[in-house]
This record gives sequence, C-alpha cells and structure tokens, in this order.
Amino acid sequence: SENSLESLVSIGNICRSPIAEAVFKKLVTDEQLEHKWMTDSAAVSDWNVGRFPDSRALSCLRNHGIETTHKARQVTKEDFQTFDHILCMDESNLRDLNRKSNQVKDCKAKIELLGTYDPQKQLIIEDPYYGSEKDFETVYEQCLRCCKAFLEKYH
Repeated sequence: SENSLESLVSIGNICRSPIAEAVFKKLVTDEQLEHKWMTDSAAVSDWNVGRFPDSRALSCLRNHGIETTHKARQVTKEDFQTFDHILCMDESNLRDLNRKSNQVKDCKAKIELLGTYDPQKQLIIEDPYYGSEKDFETVYEQCLRCCKAFLEKYH
C-alpha cells in the first residue's frame, strides 16, 4: 500500500507539534507501521527554526519514555504537495495554513485540526508555552488521544 504522509503544525514548532510528532512516531513504531508513515512537524512562523523543542516538552516526552531529535523548521510549499495530511493545533494555524495552501499549485494535503480526532472532543490544543508542566502534560494527553484515533482511521 502507498505510504501515508503526515505533518503536524504549530506556530513555533517547539512545544505542541514536536510532542504530537514524537507521540505519533511512537504509536506507529509500536504498531510496526513505520514503513507506511512519514511523519514530520513544522511551524507556521520562522521564529524558532533550527531550535530543539522546549525543555519542558522534552521532559514531558521523556516521562512517557519517548525521545525526539526534532529541530524546528518552517512549513514549505513542498509540504502541501507532498504530505497527505497536515494536522494543526488551533484555529490560527488552520487559517494560516489554508491561506498558504491557496498559493500552492496542486496542493494535495488535507488540512485539519488534530483535535477533530479527539474522542473527548477537545478541538483546540492550547499552546503550553506560557503555562506549567501540567499544561505540557495536557498537550501530551490530547496528542495521544488524537493521534491514536487518527491512526485507527487511516491505518
């Protein structure tokens, strides 16, 4: 079967999207589906390009036995032509991505909120940057629920 490609997007690509990317990669590995998925995360902005995820995001992932070597990058035109799914964290991401995708010929990516897959119906994954460790944990839990449901749907 054809490989599915998934990209996860947030504003700066140092908190939410690297957590979602790492969670999804672990789920895919646990299910032995690595050959079917190419997963990456990216930012709408260029603020943090080249930076590692926020240390609180890294420690949250580590608490759940997950490592990541991701470095922040910005969404490219090619992403819209390459990825099957681009999942984002909130409405401003969604607006920005839809606007960017309109400037891309042959955009094949389906752009939607990751939260649309949440069985608990939490549509928006809030940015934990100005929050506490607990907020990063909430993001992790949301990402885990959504990524599981997404994988079940498209696996």
